[in-house]
Amino acid sequence: MSIKNYFPLNFLQHANFNQVRNIITFLIILFFAYQNVSDNFTGTGLFYSYGISLILFMFPTYINLYVLIPKLLLKNKFPLYIGGLLASIMIGLFIYSPVVSYIFEEYGVATDIIKNVSPYSFLNLMYAIIVIGMIALGTTSIELFRQWINYDRLISELEKTTMQTELQQLKNQINPHFLFNMLNSANILVKDNPEEASRLLTKLDDMLRYQLNDSTRQKVFLSADIHFLTGFLELEKMRRDNFEYVISKEGDVNNVKVPPLLFIPFVENAVKHNTDSEKLSYIYLRFRVEQGYVKFTCENSKPTIPVKKESGGLGLANIRRRLELLYGENYSLEIDETETKYCVYLHLKL
Repeated sequence: MSIKNYFPLNFLQHANFNQVRNIITFLIILFFAYQNVSDNFTGTGLFYSYGISLILFMFPTYINLYVLIPKLLLKNKFPLYIGGLLASIMIGLFIYSPVVSYIFEEYGVATDIIKNVSPYSFLNLMYAIIVIGMIALGTTSIELFRQWINYDRLISELEKTTMQTELQQLKNQINPHFLFNMLNSANILVKDNPEEASRLLTKLDDMLRYQLNDSTRQKVFLSADIHFLTGFLELEKMRRDNFEYVISKEGDVNNVKVPPLLFIPFVENAVKHNTDSEKLSYIYLRFRVEQGYVKFTCENSKPTIPVKKESGGLGLANIRRRLELLYGENYSLEIDETETKYCVYLHLKL
């Protein structure tokens, strides 16, 4: 269950429940204040003593909540916090004791044994310190837990925002390279064959719409991304005579969703490094959906004369980084390279 949908945690941290939390705290104080005087007073005496007892419990509790915790405890001033808490309890006791003693003499109903016990006795003071201290520390525990929830929520939101920003930056690194390749192909065909150029521009328009619109979504259907790759390779085939491609699909690719533009770096890399003027160049793509996995294979031929690697490219490190951000440990990426071909095997857990 998501934290934001879990009512107890929402109740502790959400501002909409501030008044309710304050009322519950006050009701708890009312209960303990009453228990403190109910055995010794009745009638008018109970009314007076209850009011004084209420002040005794409220003073350290609210000083703790609104002064000591935010000003001292949350700023790691623990010794000052303990000293301040004890001081607030003692101030309350020394104001409370003489007033209650006077009320007790006038309205008390306890036995003579209890009447002869001084309100300033060690046992009375320790009892009061322990009870009030437990209430104050109980509110401290709840407040610290609430602060921890808020802190954890803020950290989660920051991590999510940072991850989304990093993903967008990685995606933006892909886009300019892709657009450069497509526009360069279009420019070549416009000069050589206007009819073919018109057909190319129609395909390019379809691909750009996908890239500018659909690719901004968090996930797209796998079939849509395959359609995009098909258009990309078709444009490459229109530009080059000695080139072929095959895209095979197995499983239910129409109902599986993946992050957009996830496979294009591998295909771009295959296109860029398999130009060969002496023999047929090829790219084979295979998509297989089975048992909760998408299995992608990209195989391309290698030219007789290796293509010089350009500096500043996207690089395998950035591709792996995007996969880690998206899938964590739920993916595997293997590369197999020989003298004649280059193969990428990518498995994604859905």
